[in-house]
Amino acid sequence: MFRSSHSSPISKVSYEDTSLFSVLNEHFGSYFNKARIKLISMFILSLVKVQTVNFNRLSNSFDSSSTSDSSLRRIQRFFASYIFDVDLISKFLYSLIPKEAKHGLTMDRTNWKIGETNINILVIGIVYEGLAFPVLFQMMPKFGNSNCSERIDIMEKYNELFGFESIDYLVADREFIGEKWLEYLNLNRIKYHIRIRDNFKIYKNKYDKPIKATWLFSGLKLGEFAHHPKIVYINNVACYLSASVIKSKTGKPEFQFLISFNNPSKSKECYKKRWQIETMFKALKSSGFNIEKTHLQDIERIKKLVSLVFIAFVWCYKVGIHIDVNEQKIKIKKHGYRAKSLFKYGLDYISNILLNPQNQSNVNVFNFLSCS
Repeated sequence: MFRSSHSSPISKVSYEDTSLFSVLNEHFGSYFNKARIKLISMFILSLVKVQTVNFNRLSNSFDSSSTSDSSLRRIQRFFASYIFDVDLISKFLYSLIPKEAKHGLTMDRTNWKIGETNINILVIGIVYEGLAFPVLFQMMPKFGNSNCSERIDIMEKYNELFGFESIDYLVADREFIGEKWLEYLNLNRIKYHIRIRDNFKIYKNKYDKPIKATWLFSGLKLGEFAHHPKIVYINNVACYLSASVIKSKTGKPEFQFLISFNNPSKSKECYKKRWQIETMFKALKSSGFNIEKTHLQDIERIKKLVSLVFIAFVWCYKVGIHIDVNEQKIKIKKHGYRAKSLFKYGLDYISNILLNPQNQSNVNVFNFLSCS
């Protein structure tokens, strides 16, 4: 058993007293100087302890050899002036995923507003153990949905860093539709399963009159799933179409239409995993690090912050999985769900160790950010 991370006051943690600096130095020693790696290490340690991105609170739990004011100035200088290659962070995060031949990807975005500034982040996560593993993101300094060009840009970056051959499938919600976007996915033979709106026009071939998707699945009942046996056209792009009848948020039956590059029989099973990225966003916000509470408005500074929060998130996530499997299972409530998420389990475990160093643990939590 371990006690709640909020059971004791915030203690000071020096990077020399932990293995985090040495682990991060293995990854970034060839790219960042030691002073930067020390700062990143202390920032992540403080982030896990105080569970907020507020710089004042973070600086209060920095290395005891410096005053809080001095630590605050170091944080501010880092975010204001240090040139930060976020591709290195993406490669680092990807290296922490257990090696598999191919990965399921989920794409979505999260947004909030600070004053007049729109913070809008497009993210690619890898489906893993019930929660999306963030590996790539793109800032969109605007309000509203992503467009085809922005989606193509982030997929091109994924291909550059990890290769399309690593993709098993891609799932995305109703926002991620468009002729150029679907053409791009088809051209690159990316196996997608994307939800479309009920009112989309379906063409059995390019020259037929459009029909409603509901006409192809008129006999479908609540809980049932079916796929159309032939290729159809949506936005002038060839794809397969499947449907299921699910309960809406209000409890009423509604259609869920999915378009696919191939394997429409697997579309529902794959698409179910899309929610994992929404769970990840929740962890970054209200149930984890409260990233929305940042006062940063400059896009480049926010990119640095998101990168560091992603490292902390993945660290907690991996530790939570290990503790649940090997040390103590998370309690299952009467409704059948875990009492807390794997991420939250890991967050509480690590923060308890950092806040209460007298509590002994058989688990070296720092090894979970090591590839060796």
